Amino acid sequence: MGRMISTIGFSKKSLRHFISLLKESGVTRLVDTRLHNTSQLSGFAKKQDLEYILELVHIDYVHCPTLAPTDDILKHYKKKEISWEQYEQDYLKLIKKREILPLVKRLMDGEHICLLCSEHESEHCHRRLLAEYVQESIDDTTIHHL
Repeated sequence: MGRMISTIGFSKKSLRHFISLLKESGVTRLVDTRLHNTSQLSGFAKKQDLEYILELVHIDYVHCPTLAPTDDILKHYKKKEISWEQYEQDYLKLIKKREILPLVKRLMDGEHICLLCSEHESEHCHRRLLAEYVQESIDDTTIHHL
Protein backbone atom coordinates (compact mmCIF):
# COMPACT_ATOMS: atom_id res chain seq x y z
CA MET A 1 0.00 0.00 0.00
CA GLY A 2 1.31 3.45 -0.94
CA ARG A 3 2.10 6.39 1.26
CA MET A 4 0.17 9.64 1.10
CA ILE A 5 1.56 13.10 1.78
CA SER A 6 -0.85 15.99 1.78
CA THR A 7 0.09 19.65 1.93
CA ILE A 8 -1.88 22.64 3.16
CA GLY A 9 -1.46 26.35 3.74
CA PHE A 10 -3.57 28.05 6.38
CA SER A 11 -3.86 31.53 4.84
CA LYS A 12 -7.16 32.44 3.17
CA LYS A 13 -8.91 29.59 4.99
CA SER A 14 -11.33 29.70 7.86
CA LEU A 15 -10.63 27.36 10.75
CA ARG A 16 -13.73 25.32 9.84
CA HIS A 17 -12.59 24.89 6.21
CA PHE A 18 -9.02 24.10 7.28
CA ILE A 19 -10.10 21.33 9.67
CA SER A 20 -12.67 19.98 7.18
CA LEU A 21 -9.98 19.61 4.52
CA LEU A 22 -7.73 17.72 6.93
CA LYS A 23 -10.49 15.42 8.20
CA GLU A 24 -12.01 14.71 4.77
CA SER A 25 -8.57 13.78 3.44
CA GLY A 26 -7.88 11.36 6.28
CA VAL A 27 -4.87 13.24 7.64
CA THR A 28 -3.67 11.76 10.95
CA ARG A 29 -0.55 13.89 11.56
CA LEU A 30 0.00 17.56 10.71
CA VAL A 31 3.67 18.41 10.26
CA ASP A 32 4.28 22.14 10.77
CA THR A 33 7.12 23.04 8.40
CA ARG A 34 7.29 26.71 9.38
CA LEU A 35 10.42 28.10 10.97
CA HIS A 36 8.38 30.62 12.98
CA ASN A 37 4.95 29.50 14.15
CA THR A 38 4.08 31.81 17.04
CA SER A 39 3.38 35.08 15.20
CA GLN A 40 0.12 36.92 15.85
CA LEU A 41 -0.27 36.96 12.06
CA SER A 42 -0.76 33.20 12.16
CA GLY A 43 -4.27 33.54 13.61
CA PHE A 44 -5.68 30.09 14.47
CA ALA A 45 -2.44 28.51 13.18
CA LYS A 46 -0.28 29.78 16.05
CA LYS A 47 1.54 26.75 17.48
CA GLN A 48 -0.27 26.44 20.83
CA ASP A 49 -3.70 27.17 19.34
CA LEU A 50 -3.25 24.82 16.42
CA GLU A 51 -1.88 22.07 18.64
CA TYR A 52 -4.98 22.33 20.86
CA ILE A 53 -7.46 22.45 17.97
CA LEU A 54 -5.89 19.39 16.34
CA GLU A 55 -5.96 17.50 19.63
CA LEU A 56 -9.74 18.05 19.74
CA VAL A 57 -10.16 16.48 16.29
CA HIS A 58 -7.66 13.66 16.92
CA ILE A 59 -4.91 14.79 14.56
CA ASP A 60 -1.34 14.61 15.82
CA TYR A 61 0.71 17.85 15.63
CA VAL A 62 4.47 17.94 15.12
CA HIS A 63 6.58 21.07 14.61
CA CYS A 64 9.61 20.35 12.40
CA PRO A 65 11.66 23.49 11.77
CA THR A 66 14.30 21.22 10.21
CA LEU A 67 11.97 21.03 7.20
CA ALA A 68 11.70 24.83 6.91
CA PRO A 69 13.84 27.12 4.79
CA THR A 70 16.35 29.24 6.69
CA ASP A 71 15.58 32.83 7.64
CA ASP A 72 18.26 33.87 5.16
CA ILE A 73 16.71 32.03 2.20
CA LEU A 74 13.24 33.39 3.07
CA LYS A 75 14.49 36.95 3.52
CA HIS A 76 16.27 37.00 0.15
CA TYR A 77 13.22 35.62 -1.65
CA LYS A 78 10.71 37.94 0.03
CA LYS A 79 12.91 40.97 -0.74
CA LYS A 80 13.07 39.75 -4.36
CA GLU A 81 16.84 39.46 -4.11
CA ILE A 82 16.58 35.95 -5.55
CA SER A 83 14.16 34.41 -8.04
CA TRP A 84 11.77 31.57 -7.32
CA GLU A 85 14.10 29.30 -9.30
CA GLN A 86 17.03 30.27 -7.05
CA TYR A 87 14.84 29.79 -3.96
CA GLU A 88 13.98 26.26 -5.16
CA GLN A 89 17.66 25.42 -5.69
CA ASP A 90 18.68 26.86 -2.30
CA TYR A 91 15.90 25.07 -0.42
CA LEU A 92 16.50 21.70 -2.10
CA LYS A 93 20.23 21.98 -1.41
CA LEU A 94 19.40 22.76 2.24
CA ILE A 95 17.12 19.74 2.80
CA LYS A 96 19.61 17.45 1.09
CA LYS A 97 22.36 18.79 3.36
CA ARG A 98 20.10 18.31 6.40
CA GLU A 99 19.42 14.71 5.32
CA ILE A 100 15.73 14.99 6.16
CA LEU A 101 14.57 11.65 4.71
CA PRO A 102 15.00 9.53 7.89
CA LEU A 103 12.97 12.13 9.83
CA VAL A 104 10.23 12.22 7.21
CA LYS A 105 10.08 8.41 7.08
CA ARG A 106 9.56 8.33 10.87
CA LEU A 107 6.83 10.97 10.60
CA MET A 108 5.11 8.98 7.84
CA ASP A 109 5.31 5.63 9.63
CA GLY A 110 1.70 4.44 9.80
CA GLU A 111 0.40 7.99 9.35
CA HIS A 112 -1.14 10.09 6.62
CA ILE A 113 0.92 13.24 7.07
CA CYS A 114 0.10 16.73 5.92
CA LEU A 115 2.84 19.35 5.51
CA LEU A 116 1.73 22.75 6.78
CA CYS A 117 2.94 26.24 5.98
CA SER A 118 1.26 29.60 5.51
CA GLU A 119 1.09 29.98 1.71
CA HIS A 120 -2.43 29.58 0.33
CA GLU A 121 -1.31 27.84 -2.87
CA SER A 122 1.43 25.24 -3.06
CA GLU A 123 2.94 26.36 -6.37
CA HIS A 124 5.45 28.80 -4.86
CA CYS A 125 5.85 27.19 -1.48
CA HIS A 126 8.55 25.07 0.13
CA ARG A 127 5.97 22.47 1.19
CA ARG A 128 5.48 21.50 -2.47
CA LEU A 129 9.23 21.24 -3.00
CA LEU A 130 9.54 19.12 0.14
CA ALA A 131 6.68 16.82 -0.84
CA GLU A 132 8.11 16.34 -4.34
CA TYR A 133 11.57 15.60 -2.92
CA VAL A 134 10.07 12.97 -0.63
CA GLN A 135 8.02 11.51 -3.49
CA GLU A 136 11.14 11.18 -5.65
CA SER A 137 13.08 9.58 -2.78
CA ILE A 138 10.52 7.23 -1.22
CA ASP A 139 8.83 4.73 -3.53
CA ASP A 140 5.06 4.61 -3.85
CA THR A 141 4.43 8.08 -2.37
CA THR A 142 1.49 10.14 -3.60
CA ILE A 143 1.04 13.90 -3.05
CA HIS A 144 -2.29 15.61 -2.50
CA HIS A 145 -2.37 19.41 -2.17
CA LEU A 146 -5.36 20.48 -0.07
